[in-house]
Amino acid sequence: MKIDFPNLKEEKVEHMRGGEAYVMRRMYDDGANKLLYLKLEKGASVGYHIHDDSCEAMYILEGKATINYDGETFTLTAGQADYCPKGHSHSVMNMEDETLVIMAVVPRQ
Repeated sequence: MKIDFPNLKEEKVEHMRGGEAYVMRRMYDDGANKLLYLKLEKGASVGYHIHDDSCEAMYILEGKATINYDGETFTLTAGQADYCPKGHSHSVMNMEDETLVIMAVVPRQ
């Protein structure tokens, strides 16, 4: 199945999951899984949240991400990923001048 992100509707999500500023999001959701293409400008974040009914894998395509995973903070760059299993918590923030671009997969469990 082909998912053509450039042709999906882009939406501006203010304070995503309680985060700062806004995230530009393109999303495919079939009811069981979500595939997301996210862009975060400097100072934008996806707020700290728990994955009660899903896990999430975030792959960094461009930029540098500051991740808080279960209270531990670390940095990821292009080519690296964050995996948040069901029952765990995380957030992502862009503290850099360069746009942060992420591909995320969220399967419901």
